[in-house]
Order: sequence, then C-alpha cells, then structure tokens
Amino acid sequence: MSALLPVDSPEFGEGQASNASSGQPLKSLYLLHGIFGSHEDWLHNSRIRVLSDRYQFAVFMPAGENRFYLDNEERDELYGEFIGHELVEKTRRMFPLSAAREDTFIGGLSMGGYGAIRNGLKYADRFGSIIALSSALLPYRIANATPDYHDGITGYAYLRSVFGDLSQLLGSDKDPEALVRQLKSAGKEIPRIYMACGTEDFLLDTNRLFHEFLLREEVDHVYIEAPGAHTWDFWARYIEKGLVWAKGAASR
Repeated sequence: MSALLPVDSPEFGEGQASNASSGQPLKSLYLLHGIFGSHEDWLHNSRIRVLSDRYQFAVFMPAGENRFYLDNEERDELYGEFIGHELVEKTRRMFPLSAAREDTFIGGLSMGGYGAIRNGLKYADRFGSIIALSSALLPYRIANATPDYHDGITGYAYLRSVFGDLSQLLGSDKDPEALVRQLKSAGKEIPRIYMACGTEDFLLDTNRLFHEFLLREEVDHVYIEAPGAHTWDFWARYIEKGLVWAKGAASR
C-alpha cells in the first residue's frame, strides 16, 4: 500500500493550515489501480500527491494483484473484504481519519473502477461516494461465457478464477446491478457515484450500460463521456474532476 497524507503547502494562504496539522479529522480516499498495475501507479502517472494536498484527502492505494478486488474463498484470497473492511479499519487506527461515511470515498480506474463500484456498493455502510473511471464492468461481457472465451486481454480460465462460476455471476455480489437492487430493497442508502469514460475507450459500452441502469433505478450519480481513450492522460485529468465532485458531495 502507498499512503498520502495532506500537509501544509504553498496552496494554502498565509496563516492557514491543512486539516492534518489543525487537528481536524481527514477525509479518506481508497484509490485502486488497474489490471497489470501496482499500488504505485497513481503516484507515478498522476498528480495525486498534489491533489491530496489541494483537496485535503488522505489517499490510500492498495495492491490488487489482478484479482479485481474480489473475494475467492477457494483460494483464500479476500481482496474485497480487505478493501471494504480491513484496510479502512487499519488506516483509521493509524491516521487521524474521519470515521464518518460521508467522509470516506473509494475510487479507481479500469479494474479498479469496477473494484470501486463493487466494493463501494458491497460496503455501502462504509463508503459515502464512489469515483469510477473507465470501469471494467466485466459482468456485462463475461456472464455465461464458455471455455473458449477470450477478449484479447484475459481468457475464460483466468476470469473464472477471479469471478467464480460465470453462469452464476449475474445476481451475485460480484454483479453491481444486483448490489444496487439489494440496497434498494433493504431501504439502505446507496453511495453517490461519479463515473467518467473516454469516448474512444474500449470499455465505453459497459459504462453506458451501467449508467442506463442507474438512470432506470433513479440512483443519484454523475456520468461523463469525454474525448479520451483507456490511458493515463484521461485518468489523470478526471481523478481531479472526481475529487472536486467528491469534496462537494461530502459537504451536502
């Protein structure tokens, strides 16, 4: 895991201090990387260090190990439980973080965008808002896939090892639509959602499908399509826009 804590910086006016140095609890963002990436990706490829200071968020970037931030009991890999429960509790003990749901955010890109949506919904009692960029919402594509399936990046064997029985994927806790319906039927609050995807991104179709689903279900969310592909140029721009939105969402 990489961690960023906002500090006093030239962006603050004379006599002003960051939340950290003034003793106020910090808002937190759990920021997830994409497939084939690492916990250092956001540090090397974006201005997240500057943004942490500017918008006063503590940012925690865990390793996802290409497992889509999901739980696989057969392999004893509980990445979802780690992201949604253990990591939040541990960082709250280590750092001066707000324990308020409205001050706790989860975000990510591609595989991490899916992980943010899935775990933000799965642990909706913990996360108040979700920032999802170019999300790899694979359940739309791989549900009921056959053993000969391959999308040019990943194949059936890998996907089954991550998502489990693909014939049982829809309606499971790995299906974001099912998680939204469960929260609604239980009368629980759904996290606010910010989605952005490039118009040249190969995942645009699945992002549109989830956006359309959220519209039908009347779920509070922001959805943006803008010029861009599945690249850091797009993610580095839209993580800042997402943080501006998140800061506003937290103050509602």
